Amino acid sequence: MTQAARDERLARFEEQRGRLWAVAYRITGTVTDADDAVQETWLRWQALPGTTEVASPAGYLTTVVSRVCYDLLGSARARRETYVGPWLPEPVVAGGAHDAVGDRVTLDESVGLALLTVLERLTPAERTAFILHDVFAVPFPEIAEVVGRTPDSVRQLASRARRRVRAEAPRRTVDRAEHRRTVEAFLAAVTAGDLDALMSVLDPDVIWRTDGGGRVTAARRPVLGRDKVARYTCGLVGRNFDPATMRLFVRDVNGAPGLVFVDPVGEQTAVIAFTVHEGRITEADAVVNPDKLAHLDFGAL
Repeated sequence: MTQAARDERLARFEEQRGRLWAVAYRITGTVTDADDAVQETWLRWQALPGTTEVASPAGYLTTVVSRVCYDLLGSARARRETYVGPWLPEPVVAGGAHDAVGDRVTLDESVGLALLTVLERLTPAERTAFILHDVFAVPFPEIAEVVGRTPDSVRQLASRARRRVRAEAPRRTVDRAEHRRTVEAFLAAVTAGDLDALMSVLDPDVIWRTDGGGRVTAARRPVLGRDKVARYTCGLVGRNFDPATMRLFVRDVNGAPGLVFVDPVGEQTAVIAFTVHEGRITEADAVVNPDKLAHLDFGAL
């Protein structure tokens, strides 16, 4: 292959890199696996014989990265069955040195931590079919190549996944300003230890999940209900929050305003994503497992 041909192939890949990463992250739910899948896709693209002509590089590369992710899901599910406590996706945080990562996702429901958690309940084939068809408009025949099924079978997979997602997806506010105001009100109440103000910003049926992965102390079951969540979060901050060392930031977490906690002295970090509906928090997903936050540069924040 000539240098000009290699440069052209690289250029074609770079044109699709952002889309490939977006597909990979939604299918796998982890930044690490998404990065690995994109890298593996590049290696396979680069290894194509120089005489090979690909009519649709975008379609070919999407099929390859999806197949890599689909294969990853099998082993991932086995690991997650033995995971300590709730398993949450690796968060993507905008700001600081990782803006390039934050730019890879857009403000849409398919990348929210709450919905990604719902997708964990689907089979690998259902999840892949749903993401590719409903989010990225990939035709069923192309998805069939990824999951090794017929187009009709893939249509049924996507339909089943769609029904489940509609039934289990959390209620959410699409108004960004309202979402941010609610998160800021939560932050003000919890740092002030104002239980009444905190209760007013929580939905009666709010769910709080914490992913510590057995690496740090964390609730191993979701905390349910406004009263329990309010007391849990006030107690948590009261025990761990030191105004002299802890830093708190409102940052976009998976495309919507969330919170980042950093304590450089105590070496504690946390990223919290919120689902907001009609001015109240309905779900909160807190990632404190340091392994899942290793891709973030907290110092840059």
